Parts: sequence; C-alpha cells; structure tokens
Amino acid sequence: MTNIAILASGTGSNARKIVEYFSNSEDIAVRLIASNKAKAKVLDIADEYQVHKFAFDRAYFYESQDFLKVLKKERIDFIILAGFLWMLPEYLIKAYPNRIINIHPSLLPKYGGKGMYGHHVHEAVKANSESESGITIHLVNEEYDRGRVIFQRKVQLEADDSAEIIAKKVLEIEHEFFPRVIEDFILTF
Repeated sequence: MTNIAILASGTGSNARKIVEYFSNSEDIAVRLIASNKAKAKVLDIADEYQVHKFAFDRAYFYESQDFLKVLKKERIDFIILAGFLWMLPEYLIKAYPNRIINIHPSLLPKYGGKGMYGHHVHEAVKANSESESGITIHLVNEEYDRGRVIFQRKVQLEADDSAEIIAKKVLEIEHEFFPRVIEDFILTF
C-alpha cells in the first residue's frame, strides 16, 4: 500500500475528491491531511473519513524538521499539495524527491509563481482576455510552479466569462483529473 499525505490551506474541495477517490483503493491510501491553519475546513474531511490530521504553524514548518517525523510516523510515500499556499522548505523537498505533487489552476508557465493562486490567477486570465485556461499538475521543486509538468488540461473560455466562471470551469476539471493523475503517477513511479 502506498500512503499519501495531503497538505491544504482551505476548504479542501480537491482534498475531498482525492480522499473519496482512494477510499476503496487497494493500492493507495490517504493517511494524513495536514494544514497550516488549525481551523481549516479541510481538517473536517479528515474527521469525516477517519484520516489522521495535523495542523502546524509557520515556525514549526520552517524552523524545524519535525514535520518529517509526522510523515515518517504515518509512513507517507507521497505528498499531495491541494491548495496549500506556502512554499515548501528545502528539507521536505529533499526528503521526498519527485514525490511531491501540486495542482495549479492555470496552464503553466502562464500565471504561475509567488502570489499566483486561486482568484488571483483567474482574475489575471480574465484581465488578459485569454481564450483558454486550465490546470497543470506538476512535481514540486525549490521554485514556485517550476517543477516538471506531469499533466495539463485546457478549458475553453468565452469572452464574457467572469473570473468566477473561469474559476468554476477550472475547478471542474481539477476535480475530474487530479485524483486520476495522482494514481497514474504513483502506480508508474
């Protein structure tokens, strides 16, 4: 069994889809949901599915390597970032080389980098009158949104689509593809 940890900062709609997708898998299990916000709604998903949960603050995450002990205790093989807004510390990237997967709500390299997340991405896509947007699923390295791309999927946009409509279209394909891409990547790793 391959064990995954999900790191998220918010409500966890992608985390929920991942947990649901793997809930009956014989190959992959979600063992941990961790958040940098103690009151993040994503932690409720852990309770709902009897998955271990863990919350941490900035000092814990960046000023020590204790988070590795949590991951080791849960026998975590892969880390999935599902709306996790902090840059990962180098110790974590080195401990899990090519085993940390992130999803980004644009077709990287467009609209990536520091500060480009959530509505900021969709507002930039709208401001530039893009005819398409989409998702990029990629490995994590030491630079924001610069890791090797595993998967991209486009979604067509209409000229009158608001940033909110763009967000909805993108989220739809995130939910559809993220769990499957995680599974394919892990099973062929």
